[in-house]
Amino acid sequence: MNYQAILLDIEDDVAVLTLNRPAVMNALNTQMRAEIDHAVRVGQENARVLVLTGAGRAFCAGQDLGDAGNAAQLDLERTLREEYEPMLRRLFDCPIPTIAAVNGPAAGAGANLALAADVVIAAESASFQQAFTRIGLIPDAGGTYWLPRQIGFARAMGAALFAEPVMARQAVDWGMIWEAVPDDAFAAHWQARAASLASGPTQAYAGVKQALRASFGNGLDEQLALEARLQGACGETRDFKEGVLAFLEKRPARFEGR
Repeated sequence: MNYQAILLDIEDDVAVLTLNRPAVMNALNTQMRAEIDHAVRVGQENARVLVLTGAGRAFCAGQDLGDAGNAAQLDLERTLREEYEPMLRRLFDCPIPTIAAVNGPAAGAGANLALAADVVIAAESASFQQAFTRIGLIPDAGGTYWLPRQIGFARAMGAALFAEPVMARQAVDWGMIWEAVPDDAFAAHWQARAASLASGPTQAYAGVKQALRASFGNGLDEQLALEARLQGACGETRDFKEGVLAFLEKRPARFEGR
Protein backbone atom coordinates (compact mmCIF):
# COMPACT_ATOMS: atom_id res chain seq x y z
CA MET A 1 0.00 0.00 0.00
CA ASN A 2 1.28 3.46 -0.90
CA TYR A 3 0.72 5.41 2.30
CA GLN A 4 -0.23 9.08 2.02
CA ALA A 5 -1.32 9.95 5.58
CA ILE A 6 1.09 7.85 7.63
CA LEU A 7 4.63 6.50 7.56
CA LEU A 8 5.61 2.92 8.36
CA ASP A 9 9.20 1.96 9.09
CA ILE A 10 10.24 -1.55 10.14
CA GLU A 11 13.74 -2.17 11.42
CA ASP A 12 15.24 -4.57 13.97
CA ASP A 13 11.81 -6.13 14.64
CA VAL A 14 10.31 -2.74 15.54
CA ALA A 15 7.49 -1.32 13.39
CA VAL A 16 7.06 2.45 13.81
CA LEU A 17 3.76 3.81 12.51
CA THR A 18 3.86 7.61 12.34
CA LEU A 19 0.69 9.66 11.86
CA ASN A 20 1.88 12.06 9.18
CA ARG A 21 -0.49 14.98 8.70
CA PRO A 22 1.40 17.53 10.82
CA ALA A 23 -0.24 20.54 9.15
CA VAL A 24 -3.56 19.51 10.80
CA MET A 25 -2.01 18.06 13.97
CA ASN A 26 -2.39 14.56 12.52
CA ALA A 27 -6.18 14.74 12.54
CA LEU A 28 -7.83 11.50 11.53
CA ASN A 29 -9.54 11.35 8.16
CA THR A 30 -10.91 8.41 6.19
CA GLN A 31 -7.63 7.75 4.42
CA MET A 32 -5.57 7.81 7.60
CA ARG A 33 -7.90 5.38 9.37
CA ALA A 34 -7.68 2.91 6.48
CA GLU A 35 -3.90 3.25 6.35
CA ILE A 36 -3.53 2.69 10.11
CA ASP A 37 -5.62 -0.47 9.84
CA HIS A 38 -3.43 -1.75 7.00
CA ALA A 39 -0.14 -0.75 8.61
CA VAL A 40 -0.94 -2.45 11.93
CA ARG A 41 -1.56 -5.68 10.00
CA VAL A 42 1.73 -5.31 8.15
CA GLY A 43 3.54 -4.51 11.38
CA GLN A 44 2.25 -7.51 13.29
CA GLU A 45 3.30 -9.80 10.46
CA ASN A 46 6.81 -8.38 10.11
CA ALA A 47 7.88 -7.13 13.54
CA ARG A 48 7.80 -8.06 17.23
CA VAL A 49 6.60 -4.69 18.55
CA LEU A 50 4.53 -1.88 17.06
CA VAL A 51 4.96 1.80 17.97
CA LEU A 52 2.36 4.45 17.12
CA THR A 53 3.51 8.09 17.21
CA GLY A 54 2.87 11.43 15.55
CA ALA A 55 4.82 13.71 13.21
CA GLY A 56 5.36 17.32 14.22
CA ARG A 57 4.18 18.89 17.47
CA ALA A 58 1.05 16.77 18.05
CA PHE A 59 0.22 13.11 18.44
CA CYS A 60 -3.30 13.38 17.05
CA ALA A 61 -5.98 16.07 17.23
CA GLY A 62 -8.82 13.58 16.73
CA GLN A 63 -11.41 13.55 13.99
CA ASP A 64 -10.72 15.87 11.07
CA LEU A 65 -13.94 17.90 11.11
CA GLY A 66 -13.11 19.36 7.70
CA ASP A 67 -12.84 15.90 6.15
CA ALA A 68 -16.27 16.04 4.56
CA GLY A 69 -16.17 19.76 3.84
CA ASN A 70 -19.00 20.43 6.28
CA ALA A 71 -19.08 18.95 9.78
CA ALA A 72 -22.87 18.95 9.77
CA GLN A 73 -22.83 16.46 6.90
CA LEU A 74 -20.74 13.90 8.76
CA ASP A 75 -22.54 10.61 9.36
CA LEU A 76 -20.91 9.94 12.71
CA GLU A 77 -22.51 6.57 13.37
CA ARG A 78 -21.46 5.22 9.98
CA THR A 79 -17.96 6.64 10.38
CA LEU A 80 -17.54 5.04 13.80
CA ARG A 81 -18.91 1.66 12.76
CA GLU A 82 -17.23 1.36 9.38
CA GLU A 83 -13.95 3.24 9.88
CA TYR A 84 -13.06 3.64 13.55
CA GLU A 85 -14.18 0.24 14.82
CA PRO A 86 -12.08 -1.83 12.37
CA MET A 87 -9.01 0.36 13.02
CA LEU A 88 -9.38 0.20 16.81
CA ARG A 89 -10.03 -3.54 16.82
CA ARG A 90 -6.98 -4.08 14.64
CA LEU A 91 -4.80 -2.21 17.13
CA PHE A 92 -6.42 -3.71 20.24
CA ASP A 93 -6.23 -7.26 18.85
CA CYS A 94 -2.66 -6.91 17.59
CA PRO A 95 -0.82 -10.01 18.89
CA ILE A 96 2.50 -8.22 19.39
CA PRO A 97 3.07 -5.54 22.05
CA THR A 98 1.93 -2.06 21.04
CA ILE A 99 3.28 1.25 22.33
CA ALA A 100 1.72 4.66 21.86
CA ALA A 101 4.61 7.13 21.95
CA VAL A 102 2.62 10.30 22.55
CA ASN A 103 4.83 13.18 21.50
CA GLY A 104 2.32 16.00 21.97
CA PRO A 105 -1.39 16.77 22.38
CA ALA A 106 -3.75 13.82 21.97
CA ALA A 107 -7.34 15.00 21.80
CA GLY A 108 -10.71 13.38 21.19
CA ALA A 109 -10.41 10.24 19.10
CA GLY A 110 -6.66 10.85 19.04
CA ALA A 111 -6.45 10.42 22.81
CA ASN A 112 -8.48 7.25 22.65
CA LEU A 113 -6.42 5.87 19.78
CA ALA A 114 -3.39 6.20 22.08
CA LEU A 115 -5.24 4.53 24.96
CA ALA A 116 -6.01 1.53 22.75
CA ALA A 117 -2.31 0.61 22.78
CA ASP A 118 -0.89 -1.78 25.37
CA VAL A 119 1.51 0.80 26.80
CA VAL A 120 1.39 4.59 26.56
CA ILE A 121 4.64 6.53 26.94
CA ALA A 122 4.24 10.30 26.76
CA ALA A 123 6.49 13.30 26.62
CA GLU A 124 5.97 15.47 29.70
CA SER A 125 4.57 18.26 27.53
CA ALA A 126 1.94 15.93 26.04
CA SER A 127 -1.69 16.03 27.09
CA PHE A 128 -4.82 13.89 26.80
CA GLN A 129 -8.18 15.53 26.29
CA GLN A 130 -11.68 14.10 25.94
CA ALA A 131 -12.72 17.15 23.95
CA PHE A 132 -16.02 15.78 22.69
CA THR A 133 -18.53 17.75 24.80
CA ARG A 134 -16.96 20.97 23.55
CA ILE A 135 -18.65 20.28 20.21
CA GLY A 136 -21.77 18.60 21.61
CA LEU A 137 -20.67 14.96 21.41
CA ILE A 138 -19.87 12.09 23.78
CA PRO A 139 -16.47 10.36 23.97
CA ASP A 140 -16.11 7.78 21.23
CA ALA A 141 -13.34 5.70 19.61
CA GLY A 142 -13.38 3.54 22.73
CA GLY A 143 -13.14 6.38 25.23
CA THR A 144 -16.10 5.24 27.30
CA TYR A 145 -14.48 1.78 27.46
CA TRP A 146 -10.84 2.65 28.22
CA LEU A 147 -11.28 5.48 30.68
CA PRO A 148 -13.42 3.88 33.43
CA ARG A 149 -11.13 0.84 33.39
CA GLN A 150 -7.95 2.88 33.56
CA ILE A 151 -8.76 5.80 35.85
CA GLY A 152 -12.01 4.85 37.59
CA PHE A 153 -15.58 6.04 37.15
CA ALA A 154 -15.31 9.41 38.93
CA ARG A 155 -12.28 10.61 37.01
CA ALA A 156 -13.62 9.25 33.73
CA MET A 157 -16.85 11.17 34.25
CA GLY A 158 -15.03 14.39 35.08
CA ALA A 159 -12.69 14.05 32.13
CA ALA A 160 -15.65 13.49 29.80
CA LEU A 161 -17.92 16.22 31.17
CA PHE A 162 -15.39 19.03 31.62
CA ALA A 163 -13.29 18.13 28.54
CA GLU A 164 -10.17 19.57 30.19
CA PRO A 165 -6.66 18.49 29.13
CA VAL A 166 -4.92 16.01 31.41
CA MET A 167 -1.18 16.60 31.33
CA ALA A 168 1.13 13.61 30.99
CA ARG A 169 2.37 13.60 34.60
CA GLN A 170 -1.20 13.74 35.91
CA ALA A 171 -2.15 10.95 33.47
CA VAL A 172 0.56 8.79 35.06
CA ASP A 173 -0.68 9.60 38.57
CA TRP A 174 -4.22 8.65 37.55
CA GLY A 175 -3.15 5.37 35.95
CA MET A 176 -4.22 6.48 32.48
CA ILE A 177 -0.77 5.89 30.98
CA TRP A 178 2.41 4.00 31.85
CA GLU A 179 4.98 6.79 32.04
CA ALA A 180 5.83 10.40 31.24
CA VAL A 181 9.34 11.27 30.10
CA PRO A 182 11.17 14.62 29.85
CA ASP A 183 10.82 15.93 26.33
CA ASP A 184 14.55 15.92 25.61
CA ALA A 185 14.79 12.22 26.53
CA PHE A 186 11.47 11.13 25.03
CA ALA A 187 12.55 9.75 21.64
CA ALA A 188 15.51 7.79 23.00
CA HIS A 189 13.37 6.43 25.83
CA TRP A 190 10.51 5.04 23.78
CA GLN A 191 12.98 3.63 21.26
CA ALA A 192 14.76 1.77 24.07
CA ARG A 193 11.43 0.51 25.41
CA ALA A 194 10.46 -0.72 21.94
CA ALA A 195 13.83 -2.43 21.46
CA SER A 196 13.42 -4.18 24.80
CA LEU A 197 10.02 -5.60 23.84
CA ALA A 198 11.24 -6.51 20.36
CA SER A 199 13.94 -8.73 21.88
CA GLY A 200 11.62 -10.34 24.43
CA PRO A 201 9.44 -13.49 24.55
CA THR A 202 6.80 -12.47 22.01
CA GLN A 203 4.41 -15.34 22.65
CA ALA A 204 4.53 -14.73 26.39
CA TYR A 205 3.64 -11.08 25.75
CA ALA A 206 0.62 -12.20 23.73
CA GLY A 207 -0.43 -14.38 26.65
CA VAL A 208 -0.04 -11.49 29.09
CA LYS A 209 -2.33 -9.35 26.96
CA GLN A 210 -4.96 -12.05 26.67
CA ALA A 211 -4.96 -12.93 30.36
CA LEU A 212 -5.09 -9.38 31.71
CA ARG A 213 -7.87 -8.34 29.37
CA ALA A 214 -9.95 -11.42 30.13
CA SER A 215 -9.70 -10.78 33.87
CA PHE A 216 -12.30 -8.00 33.76
CA GLY A 217 -14.99 -10.45 32.69
CA ASN A 218 -13.82 -13.61 34.47
CA GLY A 219 -14.43 -14.97 37.91
CA LEU A 220 -11.50 -16.44 39.83
CA ASP A 221 -12.06 -20.01 38.63
CA GLU A 222 -12.26 -18.93 35.00
CA GLN A 223 -9.17 -16.79 35.32
CA LEU A 224 -7.13 -19.53 36.99
CA ALA A 225 -8.13 -21.94 34.23
CA LEU A 226 -7.13 -19.40 31.58
CA GLU A 227 -3.78 -18.82 33.27
CA ALA A 228 -3.11 -22.55 33.32
CA ARG A 229 -3.97 -22.93 29.63
CA LEU A 230 -1.89 -19.95 28.53
CA GLN A 231 1.03 -20.94 30.77
CA GLY A 232 0.96 -24.43 29.31
CA ALA A 233 1.27 -22.94 25.83
CA CYS A 234 4.16 -20.70 26.93
CA GLY A 235 5.90 -23.69 28.48
CA GLU A 236 6.09 -25.32 25.06
CA THR A 237 7.90 -22.40 23.40
CA ARG A 238 11.59 -22.20 22.51
CA ASP A 239 11.75 -18.96 24.48
CA PHE A 240 10.77 -20.69 27.72
CA LYS A 241 13.50 -23.27 27.22
CA GLU A 242 16.00 -20.51 26.45
CA GLY A 243 14.86 -18.50 29.46
CA VAL A 244 15.40 -21.40 31.83
CA LEU A 245 18.78 -22.24 30.32
CA ALA A 246 19.88 -18.60 30.55
CA PHE A 247 18.78 -18.46 34.19
CA LEU A 248 20.77 -21.59 35.03
CA GLU A 249 23.80 -20.32 33.13
CA LYS A 250 23.48 -16.86 34.74
CA ARG A 251 23.41 -14.97 31.43
CA PRO A 252 20.87 -12.78 29.61
CA ALA A 253 18.31 -14.75 27.65
CA ARG A 254 18.38 -14.56 23.85
CA PHE A 255 14.71 -14.81 22.97
CA GLU A 256 13.65 -15.54 19.41
CA GLY A 257 9.97 -14.73 19.75
CA ARG A 258 8.90 -18.35 19.26
